[in-house]
Amino acid sequence: NPFWLSMRQLGWVDGQNMVVERRFGESADQLRTGAADLVRLNVDVLFVGSAGLAKILQLETKTIPIVVGRAEGDLVAAGLIDSLARPGGNITGLQILNDDLAPKRLELLKALVPNLSKAAFLQDDVTLSAVPQMRARYDQQAAIAARTLGIELHTFVVHRAEELAAAFLGMVKNHDQGVLVTSGAFMFAHRKAIVDLTAAHRIAAVYEVKNFVEPGGLMSYGVNIPEMQRRAAGYVDKILKGAKPADLPVEQPTKFDLVINLKTAKALALTVPQSLLQRADEIIQ
Repeated sequence: NPFWLSMRQLGWVDGQNMVVERRFGESADQLRTGAADLVRLNVDVLFVGSAGLAKILQLETKTIPIVVGRAEGDLVAAGLIDSLARPGGNITGLQILNDDLAPKRLELLKALVPNLSKAAFLQDDVTLSAVPQMRARYDQQAAIAARTLGIELHTFVVHRAEELAAAFLGMVKNHDQGVLVTSGAFMFAHRKAIVDLTAAHRIAAVYEVKNFVEPGGLMSYGVNIPEMQRRAAGYVDKILKGAKPADLPVEQPTKFDLVINLKTAKALALTVPQSLLQRADEIIQ
C-alpha cells in the first residue's frame, strides 16, 4: 500500500514509533460504532478514505485531526471545511472531484458503446448518506450530462453487498447498455463482485479508479490512487509533527488517468475507437 510505504519513508513505522488502530464497518451503524471507538481511544490523527467517513468521524469529534485521503466531491459545498486554502476545522486532506468527472465518464462510455441510449448509475448509501449535499451534486452532474448526451439514466442505490446482484438484474430489465460505478469505500471493498456482475450481464462499465479495471473492469477515468495515498501520508506526517488541520490547505488533483482493459472490451464485443486508445494513459491487454 503506497500510503504505508510513504509513512515508512517519512520515518513512521507501525509498532516502533506509532500504533495503528483500524476499524471497519459494512453499515452506517457499524461505522458510527467504529468512529466512536477510535475517538474514545483518543488517537492523535484519524485517517479515512472518503468524505462520508470523515463526516461520520466529525460527528464524534470536533478536535481530533481528520485527514481524508480522497473526498468524492467538494468538501466546502458539503459543509466539512470553510475553504480549500484554510479548512478552519479538524478536517483536511485531498478531494478528487468525482462528481465533476461524472459527465466526462459518461462521454467516454458513449464513445465506446455504439448507440448508447440507456445507462445505469450505481452508487452505495453506506458512507455517502452522511454527506447528502455531496450525493445530490453527484446525481445532478450525472443527470445533466446524461440529458446532454441523450442518454436515459437510471440510478441504483445499494445499502448492502447482497443488493448488488439485484441492482444488475434491474439494469438488465431496463436494457441498460452501460453503467457508471462510484468508488466509495463500500464499492471499493466489493469491486471484484461488481466487475464479475458486469461481465456476467455483459454491461459496459466505466469506473472512477484503475483498481476496478485491474481485476477485469472495462474502463476508468479519474485520479491516480497511489499518488493520492502518497500525498495523504504527507498530511498525516505534518499533523503528527504538530501542524493543525485548520491551516493545511486541501489539495485537488490536476491529472486524471484514462485506463482501458482491452481484454474486457473484446469479451463484450466492443471495438475501442482509435481516438480513445490514443488518449489512454494505460492499456491493460
